[in-house]
Amino acid sequence: MKALVYEGVETLAFRDVPDATPAPDEHLIQVAAVGICGSDMHAYLGHDARRPAPLILGHEAAGVIEGGPMDGTRVTVNPLVTCMTCPACRAGRENLCPERQIISMQPREGAFAQYVAMPARNLVEVPEGVPLARAALAEPLAVSWHAARLALAALHPAMERRALVIGGGAIGLAAALALRAMGLSDITIAEPSEARRTFLRDRCGEVVVPEATGQFAMVIDAVGFGVTRKAATACVEPGGVIAHVGLGDDAPGLDVRRATLQEITFIGTYTYTAQDFRDTAAAIFDGRLGALDWTELRPLAQGAEAFGDLRSGRAAVPKIILDPWA
Repeated sequence: MKALVYEGVETLAFRDVPDATPAPDEHLIQVAAVGICGSDMHAYLGHDARRPAPLILGHEAAGVIEGGPMDGTRVTVNPLVTCMTCPACRAGRENLCPERQIISMQPREGAFAQYVAMPARNLVEVPEGVPLARAALAEPLAVSWHAARLALAALHPAMERRALVIGGGAIGLAAALALRAMGLSDITIAEPSEARRTFLRDRCGEVVVPEATGQFAMVIDAVGFGVTRKAATACVEPGGVIAHVGLGDDAPGLDVRRATLQEITFIGTYTYTAQDFRDTAAAIFDGRLGALDWTELRPLAQGAEAFGDLRSGRAAVPKIILDPWA
């Protein structure tokens, strides 16, 4: 099969690789659409020791089961594979499983390929009317759905439900969409890129500002750099909530003194539970997250160019999705 292989820092090759082979409890999926994630970009830049070259990246996938009793079934893929037996898994907190694995990270190859193998429990059937490129957004949207759910659960009921999202990429935009689906209407996105601000404002109808300022009961940091953590603690109201979902760097920035004196809740949020993934997929299918027409579809064979465009800031869209068969 053909795959886009990470071969070293800022080096990707579209080439032949051994065919994906499903284990006895897995299905073989012909990948129809797979999105480029920020974590893929971190690996591409050589910033993720968990993703050493050579490796097939990509974990935001949807496709069609090939072979077996579910042959032809259209599915979106939850890429987080867990043990299902530990206390975290039994409690429905699979994202905290100590044995968790995610495709695109050793030892599991990713979905920037024509085929990928996944356990049946990681698949959600996609209705016929939903394009698979849209269904592939379930994974990044579930990350933001999880963060929004945790932040809202921690917010004191007396506080005004106003939110600031730092970062206008796919995770930040998805956080705004998730919050809106959960009942919030006053949401601001802080995004430094003028091109992306224009896109979010004109194409997505979002309220967008160039930098994080003001006071908000809730702040979602969808970037995760020291400078954005600093902005988050400056912008959150006393008694408010910060949900930190970005993994940009580990530089200092969180104002622990202010967080302590003002009783600010800081939540580190990683991926999603299996229920979050199913809930997000359902929200995509029934339209609660909007048209989701803010993506760009490109051939997987041109994946190296897509990464280059994202690296240089030439891509204004929040999400590029790759088609392995184009």
